[in-house]
Amino acid sequence: MNYYSVIKSPVNDLMLVADDSDLVGLYFVGCDHLPAASRRWTLNPKHPVLQQAATQLDEYFAGKRTEFSLPLCLAGTEFQEKVWREIARIPYGETISYSDLAKRAGATHAIRAVGTSTGRNPVSIVIPCHRVVGKDGNMRGFAGGLERKRRLLDLEKYPPRPKPGSFSLDQVLEKHQQHARGAK
Repeated sequence: MNYYSVIKSPVNDLMLVADDSDLVGLYFVGCDHLPAASRRWTLNPKHPVLQQAATQLDEYFAGKRTEFSLPLCLAGTEFQEKVWREIARIPYGETISYSDLAKRAGATHAIRAVGTSTGRNPVSIVIPCHRVVGKDGNMRGFAGGLERKRRLLDLEKYPPRPKPGSFSLDQVLEKHQQHARGAK
């Protein structure tokens, strides 16, 4: 059986989902990626894993936490799980491109499959898929919408320390602003 709670956050309401012992989902309320099975979940904001996740998310949004330490049980294919593990390794305040993520996952020529797997990440924010950007540094798709992705990247913004093949958050945000100005 799965349990859920809804918490307020700076990126709007988040739905946290747990089984008996692990966090199994973190979804943006009102977005399309909420599983159909959610109708059978039981509301339980006092569930210990959901409380632990809510506390850690509050700390993250307050700038007091850069990594999560939650019990996770993620349902995905072997390939998806490999991609999610690589996403989890992206440091706070840094971004990488989908093509670099594909290389890290050992699937250099499967950039689209990596993008699809990124979009199927069941625990957004905890596994920080918002840190994956286009090869040119522009923000690309995000299950919570590009505005939420921008806000999450803004939250993590601090003096950039980009690694080779990565983009600083300043570069990503500047590219996004240039793109937005050009689209008008």
